[in-house]
Amino acid sequence: MGRKIAIAVFSIFLFAGCSQQQTFESFFHKKMEEMHFGEEEYSYELVHKEFNIVHENDAIAVFKEHDELGEKVFIAYLEKVDNQWQWMRTRGSEWNSQVKWKSMNQPPFIYSGAISDRSITEVFAGDEPAKIINVDEGKRFWYAISQTNDVEVMIVKDDGSKEIVKEINYSELQNK
Repeated sequence: MGRKIAIAVFSIFLFAGCSQQQTFESFFHKKMEEMHFGEEEYSYELVHKEFNIVHENDAIAVFKEHDELGEKVFIAYLEKVDNQWQWMRTRGSEWNSQVKWKSMNQPPFIYSGAISDRSITEVFAGDEPAKIINVDEGKRFWYAISQTNDVEVMIVKDDGSKEIVKEINYSELQNK
């Protein structure tokens, strides 16, 4: 009889503990709805997620947003604290922008940017190779995680040529 009671009590604690844990997807979608509550002509799509990128219980989410100003792609860094996800930082990019890449200014230093040029095959932030994600036809997004702030970003094209890319392309900015 005592063993049955112990199993029942253990089961209650087990189920209570599991129900307290928040899934990444439920947190992400709830947070997106809260941040954009009441906005008209707004939609978003989670494109990519990756867990344990710097340490256990952290994640990145790559998502695109569409509103009255157009489409943008974002990367968010999240951490799980006491079984609850916390949205830490976000950076966004626009397609065909003069801003070629951005970085988060606190560790982990996440460098990222949109790619519309099909000839780009690789991206590096310092020595770190970037992960390149297909977002839509002809639209890709890259990100790299570095332990160092203020590194150079380099692209490699399909012909093997390499180019250091400044954060802002001033020549494109002046031509507009």
